[in-house]
Amino acid sequence: MQAPALPANESPRLQALRSLGLLDTQNEERFSRYVRLAKSLIDVPIATISLVDSNRQWFKGCEGLEMSETPRNISFCGHAILEQGVFYIPDAAADARFADNPLVTGAPHIRFYAGCPVYVPGNLAIGTLCVMDRRPRTLTPELLGRLRDLADCLQRELSLHVLLQDIQRLKSSPALTALAQHG
Repeated sequence: MQAPALPANESPRLQALRSLGLLDTQNEERFSRYVRLAKSLIDVPIATISLVDSNRQWFKGCEGLEMSETPRNISFCGHAILEQGVFYIPDAAADARFADNPLVTGAPHIRFYAGCPVYVPGNLAIGTLCVMDRRPRTLTPELLGRLRDLADCLQRELSLHVLLQDIQRLKSSPALTALAQHG
């Protein structure tokens, strides 16, 4: 098994991830919607929005798995955040990087994986939108492109989340309050 490498921008990436305030939070319909769409689009039993933290990947949205996180060192998504387009593994059991991975050899028995890195402003990949199956799968370039399109929509959702956080911070800024009082 090959553990994923760390991105060159790991420190600012983790800072951006944590500043989102999404880790270890309740399910939200706005994220669950993307998981359902990805699952349906690719016709797979498993889809997640995975946030890749320092030692784990945590699922902000998940369908088809009975777990809420896995260790980062065995995660497929840890590899996917290093890519630009779609990280695609048609058969994990036939891929030397994953053949002896506990997620392949044991539950949930992942054989197919396709994951798109999801970025926040600053070009920081904080996680993925991914789909998985318990059997090998081959996807057409068109389907891979549609998955990337859906991940781009999720990225816009996260960018909007960051923008709304910035607006809230500005609204509660003492300098802005003082300016409004004297303006």
